[in-house]
Amino acid sequence: MIRVALLFGGRSSEHSISCATAAGVLGAIDRTRYQVIPIGITRDGAWTLQDDEVVARFALGHEASELPQVVDNGSRVRLPESASTREFTVAAPDGTVISLGDIDVAFPILHGPFGEDGTVQGALELIGLPYVGNGVLASALGMDKHFTKTVLEGAGIEVAPWVTVTRSDLAANRDLWQRRMQGLDLPVFVKPARAGSSVGVSKVTAWEQLDAALELAFAQDHRVLVEAAIVGREIECGVLQGRDGAPPRVSLAGEILITGRDFYDFDAKYLDAPGIELVCPADLHEQELAEMQRIAARSFEAIGGAGLARVDFFFTGTGFVVNEINTMPGFTPISMFPACWLAGGMSYPELVDELITLGLATAR
Repeated sequence: MIRVALLFGGRSSEHSISCATAAGVLGAIDRTRYQVIPIGITRDGAWTLQDDEVVARFALGHEASELPQVVDNGSRVRLPESASTREFTVAAPDGTVISLGDIDVAFPILHGPFGEDGTVQGALELIGLPYVGNGVLASALGMDKHFTKTVLEGAGIEVAPWVTVTRSDLAANRDLWQRRMQGLDLPVFVKPARAGSSVGVSKVTAWEQLDAALELAFAQDHRVLVEAAIVGREIECGVLQGRDGAPPRVSLAGEILITGRDFYDFDAKYLDAPGIELVCPADLHEQELAEMQRIAARSFEAIGGAGLARVDFFFTGTGFVVNEINTMPGFTPISMFPACWLAGGMSYPELVDELITLGLATAR
């Protein structure tokens, strides 16, 4: 039986989304093939051994007060001491150390900084443990919106015009940076460079709103993007690494229909707020779908992707503009990534199985 260390929670603002994903994966994984070791990382960064029944209750509620989180139960999971062993251990609250046995593969379903950005991936590579998903470089690139855009633009892929700014930039020459930001046509979106799930994102429709939007974004990261809004349909698709060196596989397209909100924000994504409808498969002509899939695969290859990703587009009617690449996309059973694969015939349990298979086979 393959032994899987499921890593979830973490220090980022997307802690609760990761917990909800853990509940989905635990409910779907084939227990006849896999033995799961649930390792919950608290908001403070403590690695704890969690009970299956506790994790299973991490399904998202509809109020912010119900968002799940890893509770520190006093246990401390310890990684293998070197690459010569795959044995994990856990220290109980009384100090007793117990072996968890050898782990075959880690499944880090962590979103945001300290999980999706290459940090955990680097720790796993230091001990030589196979893991699901993207490597250090692709994770770091995909997490940082500025460098994602820079790499994609260099690969000939269209992205929205943007300006990246820091507090020190503004302090040194605010007038210069103000002119650069205002050189973008309104409306603009203001985003932290390294955050996900629309945390810290604002839509600015008048320049008087810019300072407040910058402050909100700076609360999440020291670098902030001001990005021109693209008028178009919001289209997303999933990407899976090809088997045995084959090209990436791209799912059908999903579409986000916004009817009563400024944009697809955190509440709409995870708290069932009204004004959003997710449609999969999206209504695209055959040639449009093929072009979207081509660009998604090219984007995945441009960052050196492995395992999985979700590529988000704006479709203007004449072409596709890449908005973001998510190297560990929302992966709850109702998220867009699994929904797009389900529309093409791959179930959620089959998707979990495929990702673990890819993780075991990927050379790092």
